[in-house]
Amino acid sequence: MSALARYRQEWFGNIRRDTLAGMVGTFALIPEVIAFSFVAGVDPAVGLYASFVISVVIAFTGGRPGMISGAAGSVALVAAALVRGHGVQYLLAATLLCGLLQVVFGILRLHVLMRYVSRPVRTGFVNALAILIFSAQVPHMLHVTWHTYAMIALGLVIIYTLPRLFSAIPSPLICIVVLTVVSILCPMPLHTVADLGRLPDSLPHLVWPDVPFSLDTFNIIAPYALAMASVGVLESMMTARVVDDLTETHSSKRQECMGLGIANIAVGLFGGIAGCGMIGQTVGNLRYGGRGRLSTFVAGAFLLLLMVALRPWVAQVPVAALVAIMIMVSASTFSWSSLRDLVHHPRTTSVIMLATVAVVVGTHDLAAGVAVGLLLNGLFFAFQVSGMLSVSNTLSADGQTRTYIVNGQVFFASSDSFADAFDLHDTARHIMIDLTHAHIWDMTAVGMLEELIGKMEAQGMDVQLIGLNGASTRLLAQHTRLQPAQ
Repeated sequence: MSALARYRQEWFGNIRRDTLAGMVGTFALIPEVIAFSFVAGVDPAVGLYASFVISVVIAFTGGRPGMISGAAGSVALVAAALVRGHGVQYLLAATLLCGLLQVVFGILRLHVLMRYVSRPVRTGFVNALAILIFSAQVPHMLHVTWHTYAMIALGLVIIYTLPRLFSAIPSPLICIVVLTVVSILCPMPLHTVADLGRLPDSLPHLVWPDVPFSLDTFNIIAPYALAMASVGVLESMMTARVVDDLTETHSSKRQECMGLGIANIAVGLFGGIAGCGMIGQTVGNLRYGGRGRLSTFVAGAFLLLLMVALRPWVAQVPVAALVAIMIMVSASTFSWSSLRDLVHHPRTTSVIMLATVAVVVGTHDLAAGVAVGLLLNGLFFAFQVSGMLSVSNTLSADGQTRTYIVNGQVFFASSDSFADAFDLHDTARHIMIDLTHAHIWDMTAVGMLEELIGKMEAQGMDVQLIGLNGASTRLLAQHTRLQPAQ
């Protein structure tokens, strides 16, 4: 199938089910986008505009059909500190830079780095996100009357019990409807969405961030933009992998990365917050039969239609309903099985997961937590592999030739152990180093081997290297004067 035919199939090959699934995805988007907006400290309009623009744009530019993208909690958490410290206009500037960085990530093929994000790091990422989402709800449960707690409890009952009886409409949406009706029929002291900020009342229009075009502005937004770009790509790649597994198809992760960047640039120009793939909404879209780009497009377009048409009603939604939804999101996001795995999994795996959680929760920076997790994962892996190196030796009958047999990987973490296995004051005059079952990986190992042989030859020994594989031979030939025996 040609690229054009495949693209046409992704748009028009499943029109009815893609349209219906996209509309259901819209209902799932509304409560969470509003909730994530107040997590980020911005008007709901900012998150709603963002989800509309992202879904519509990425439907054309993305690499994973059937995936729903919007204003997600992970990016909102990163953006919250920027909004608190400098305001929404700096957020829009950071969103533009975030999108540009994601396009660069795609051009440089940095999406392949996802291969090195291990399962403990991903689990720590998800658990930390769940903890931060819950902690963001705590201020809304302090210094309030008992009415707020009662409404939150009622919302949780609806969210968790209704799906057992009725699943055609997402229970979070029904939670919003019921709690809003209750608050209107029985007036009580509750905060509403209208108290959080302005809702959209028209189509989004082009804007340019009202910030100074200077180096100071760049220095302010650059760290946040980089964090938003990294977190957005990470979550989108994780979501795309979920879709690949559920649909048993492949997707272009590079195109998805670049498409997300283009979408976020458009978001910044239309006054929205950067976003990324949304796992919950995507799985819901797939469950209702959405497989193509049309479902993604409908999810965004129908969202704007609902918000503009139902704006007066949405303004009356109690914040308690959003808190209940976010508590549910937090609880469902957290990997509860990981707590049991702490006892059964290797200690290093548990340390990586807990360190990722601790750094993210301590810094509120998801990218920093993932970076620390990756660093620990690399260090632990290097330590484990270096421990597999073994060097044994045999002495010939005449006592003149000693053969060292090396098994394992020789690189920066194992080079010292390798060198310590050799006796520089050996009485044998001929030394054979058998590397048939070993591999020389890096310049640290090359330099160590050259230095070791030099010291042995200075003691009057005749040293020969045998059994080197092709890659190790080429590495030594390029960077040393050592000549392996033929």
